[in-house]
Amino acid sequence: MHFPVNIPIGSSTIPIHFVCETLAYFLGYRYYAYLRRHTTDLISSHHRLVIFIGAAAGAFLGSHIVGILENPPLLSHFNLIYFMGNKTIVGGFIGGLIGVEFTKKQIGVTASSGDMMVYPLILAMIIGRVGCFLTGLEDGTFGIPSKLPWAINFGDGIRRHPTNLYEIAFWLCLWLLLYFIENKFVLANGARFKILMVCYLLFRFIIEFIKPDYFFNFGLGVIQLVCLGGIVYYYKVFLHPKNLIESYA
Repeated sequence: MHFPVNIPIGSSTIPIHFVCETLAYFLGYRYYAYLRRHTTDLISSHHRLVIFIGAAAGAFLGSHIVGILENPPLLSHFNLIYFMGNKTIVGGFIGGLIGVEFTKKQIGVTASSGDMMVYPLILAMIIGRVGCFLTGLEDGTFGIPSKLPWAINFGDGIRRHPTNLYEIAFWLCLWLLLYFIENKFVLANGARFKILMVCYLLFRFIIEFIKPDYFFNFGLGVIQLVCLGGIVYYYKVFLHPKNLIESYA
C-alpha cells in the first residue's frame, strides 16, 4: 500500500481523510438519530439542540487550543491558519465536555446527555481513524519507529507503530466491553459516557508515549497532561465504581 491513499476523480483526487471525516459525521449523526427514535429521552428536543450547540462550540475550541499547545516551541508561528490547522481529539472531548456541562447548568438540565452519544461517537471515531491511517504521514497520527512485525512504512522508508490502527482496535474493544457490561447490568444515568471518557483518556495517556510528540523535561506531553486533568475530573469512577451500576439486567 502506498500512502497517502486518495480517491481519483478524473485528473484530480479527493483526500481520503476528508471523505472519512465526512462519513464519520454523517453516519455518527444518523446512528444517534436512530437511537433517539428508539430510546426514551429524558431531555427535550429543544434542550438537546441547545446542548449540542454547547458541545460543538466547546469541542471546536478545545480541539484547536490543545492542538496548538501540543508543540509549545511552534507557538511563535501562531496565526489563524496555524490555529485552524492544529486540532486534537482529546481537546475536542474535554472541550465538548466543558461546553455541555456549562450549557446544561445554564438551562437547568440535570439528566445525562452523553449516554446516547456514546455508540455514535465510537462509530464516528473508528471511521475517522481509518481516514487518519490511510492519510499516512500527512495526518501526524503515526507512531515512533518500531521493529515490531506489524510496524508500517507510511511512505518515508521508516517502519512505525500504526497508532491509528491501535486506536481503531481500542474503540472496537470498548464497543464490545460496553455491550457485554450492558447485557449483565443496568448502568446508572451517565455511566456509559463516564466509562467511555475514562477508558479513552487512559488509552491516550499511554499511547502518547509511542508517538513522536513534544515532551516536557518531566517526561509528559501536553495531551497527556490534558488526559490527566480529565481523569482527575472523573476520580469518583475509580473511588466508587459500583456507583456506575444501577442494577442487574
